Amino acid sequence: MNTTLASTINHQVRLAARPVGLPSAANWQFTEAPVGHAPEGGILVKVLALSLDPAMRGWMNEGKSYIPPVEIGAVMRAGGVGVVVASNSPAFAVGDHVSGAPGVQEYWAVAGEHLKPGAVTKIDLRVAPLTTWMNVLGMPGMTGYFGLLDVGQPKPGQTVVVSGAAGAVGQTVGQLAKIKGCRAVGIAGGEAKCRFVVEELGYDACIDYKAGSVKDGLKEHCPQGIDVYFDNVGGEILDAALARLARGARIVICGAISQYNNTGAVVGPKNYLSLLVSRARMEGMVVFDYADRYPQAIAEMAGYLKAGKMTSREDIAEGGVAAFPATLLKLFSGENFGKLVLKVADF
Repeated sequence: MNTTLASTINHQVRLAARPVGLPSAANWQFTEAPVGHAPEGGILVKVLALSLDPAMRGWMNEGKSYIPPVEIGAVMRAGGVGVVVASNSPAFAVGDHVSGAPGVQEYWAVAGEHLKPGAVTKIDLRVAPLTTWMNVLGMPGMTGYFGLLDVGQPKPGQTVVVSGAAGAVGQTVGQLAKIKGCRAVGIAGGEAKCRFVVEELGYDACIDYKAGSVKDGLKEHCPQGIDVYFDNVGGEILDAALARLARGARIVICGAISQYNNTGAVVGPKNYLSLLVSRARMEGMVVFDYADRYPQAIAEMAGYLKAGKMTSREDIAEGGVAAFPATLLKLFSGENFGKLVLKVADF
């Protein structure tokens, strides 16, 4: 290990307290630690960029979930990409670019026993730019791919409605729906996002929930009802979609960003009896369940990207790990436009 790296300080952001409502400065602790060496059989990664996702808010909460909560005092969990700067593993060479869950820090030491498929993955920057590996070819893309195709099971000619259509997961879902021969209707906030959804992502229509009634928009754009509803937001928009289901509809529960910072009880669906009337199915999905099939999804969507059938838009924030607390809040105000990425180092 070179002396320059050995003397480098690793800046980290740790969870100091569990938030109530929106996270604030009081929930974070900034720490420093020596970078150290690559672990025995493992690697040392310089983090280049972090993926900021709505799911991170849920990871801060104590209680039963699909993944253990981030412990108080631990480095905040985050996906990201980086470059190997030291290696004691025959599987990884210095200079390899990798993706995984480095957490909110500048360097990530990965022990040999943690170098498992799906935990640390080599990425090929000849296939797609680095930030695309955190969007269409990363966790949001995998979520959209398996959520739509495995859970939603769309058929050609059917109508797929996607909330959060301009967001990271929504980008992939709408584009895949079109590739698979479906009609795609998005729901997004603001004229600019709706224009992006239609003109760049190729959706057939987009309902601006900030400008009018979602219920009326669904009635206009889904006259035969909704066959697949891919939900990223929950709340009132989920209720509006439930009121417009076609017979045999499938509702994919991916997220509920409208509910994540509630200080009271989560607002559940009021129109759930439409599941009975429409003989519909509502099912939750967690992307980690499909980890062994990520290569299949990456290969297919990399082909679509290369052929110009898909696009990948990222919103890249500057400022390094020090900017993490403020940048994370953009997700919950809707300020980000595209997949939110925090740049940690030059790439």
